[in-house]
Amino acid sequence: MTVHIQQPNSTETSTDGTRHSFPLERWYVAALSKEVKSDPVGKTLLNEPLVIFRTEDGQVHALEDRCCHRFLPLSSGSVEAGGLRCGYHGLLFNGDGKCIEIPGQDKIPSRAKIHRYVVKEQDEIVWIWFGSEATSEPASEPPRYQIHSDSGFYFDGDVYHYQAPYQLVHDNLLDLSHLGYVHLKTIGGNAKIHMNAPMEVTQEGESVKVVRHMLNSAPPPTYSAAYPFGESIDRWQEIVFYPSHLEIWTGAVNHNTDSVRDPDRGGFHMRGFHGLTPETEESCYYFWTIASNPSSNIEAVMEKIVNQTKYTFDEDKEVIEAQYKNMKRFPGKKTIDIHVDVAPNRARRIVESLKQSQTVGPV
Repeated sequence: MTVHIQQPNSTETSTDGTRHSFPLERWYVAALSKEVKSDPVGKTLLNEPLVIFRTEDGQVHALEDRCCHRFLPLSSGSVEAGGLRCGYHGLLFNGDGKCIEIPGQDKIPSRAKIHRYVVKEQDEIVWIWFGSEATSEPASEPPRYQIHSDSGFYFDGDVYHYQAPYQLVHDNLLDLSHLGYVHLKTIGGNAKIHMNAPMEVTQEGESVKVVRHMLNSAPPPTYSAAYPFGESIDRWQEIVFYPSHLEIWTGAVNHNTDSVRDPDRGGFHMRGFHGLTPETEESCYYFWTIASNPSSNIEAVMEKIVNQTKYTFDEDKEVIEAQYKNMKRFPGKKTIDIHVDVAPNRARRIVESLKQSQTVGPV
């Protein structure tokens, strides 16, 4: 498959810079719950500037990021008991986007309202609905991620902003053969074992699953820091791609103990949530969490796991942004595929099929 740099297309101007550049009729990650505290959070998602805020009753809301009076971003305002107040002339908007107060004026014009986005918070994740039309209502519930409420796991996470298209991050997460080259100080290990590990790729509807096993390999630094492994381990990597996010289950047991195919196997586990939401055609947000199952020294072990995971993602971000910057330096040049590209290519075909099947038109 050839990866094309997206260029303006005069025959499809209706999709440039709109939500229609991406798969619609689905939920995307808008924020991690811990991001939305007392201050409003401004972001552009799927080319649309919006503001996310939490009212005193704990509910999360999302509105277009503009005051309908003089267009100051509402993300520059402040959250109050009744809603979000503009920082310019004090207009107050409730969670439905309706202006409910204009300081010094009793009558509120009927047009004093802005677009409201449908959001739902669950499993410590804030999801936002993007339909084919701005007024579309959700056709389904957001995906569940119940690891965040599993008493056997502890988790934390963060958010990155990438100067690169979100599908390049899909590619990276679906191809973990790069670990032996990019992540030598954390989760890497022997590069030859990574590149030659048998890979099972299956597809079901809109999802792609990758399973890789690396038996009798040396534990990488992150694993050794978190779990009392011996000299040799049996590792597994299970990745499930969805158009809005990926779920990655990695870990290991001591060599020749539990089977890596046993769903109840012991050992060291890392459960990763990876929400990829486009900002524009050339940038995205990457919302990640990592959950693990330390049996002792929980706080210290989790601190190591989270810090080393963040360091790993710092390495990925540097590579992916450099990759995209260089792709733009060589417009028209084609890529080649190797054996590790099966899953990324399938994911790209799914995304392209979803884009082609949706109604194209102004929002």
